[in-house]
Amino acid sequence: MYVNPAQGLIFGAFFQGMSGGTVIIYPDGSRAVTGSVIQANLGYPFSPAIFEITANRGTLVSILNGPDVTLTGSNGGVISLHIGAASTGSTFITTATPPATNLVKIGGTLTVGPPISNPSGAYSGVFNVTFIQE
Repeated sequence: MYVNPAQGLIFGAFFQGMSGGTVIIYPDGSRAVTGSVIQANLGYPFSPAIFEITANRGTLVSILNGPDVTLTGSNGGVISLHIGAASTGSTFITTATPPATNLVKIGGTLTVGPPISNPSGAYSGVFNVTFIQE
């Protein structure tokens, strides 16, 4: 089995209000916010992480998300990232015959604090997802 991390998890642009909240990216590519967070359409894309899985057709694959991670801001501050559900569920059977790939899209949730704790800027970090061939 081969896994290609084709695209990272992208949350796009948003503004947080005085109380903060969450920004959620779903595996289908949609985005939602809670609390005092406001979605902004400033030309910045948002999308789930995309993984291309190459394995023999009929291979059973389990997905194990890593722990929550802390993203560091370019202007200070930290944001918590929780890795979300996969478009295939936590276990799936490959249907594509190599060299074709099986796409797995994984969303996530950012927990954003107030502006004093999370100043505007770019936040980045690394998360782990393990694909287990069974």
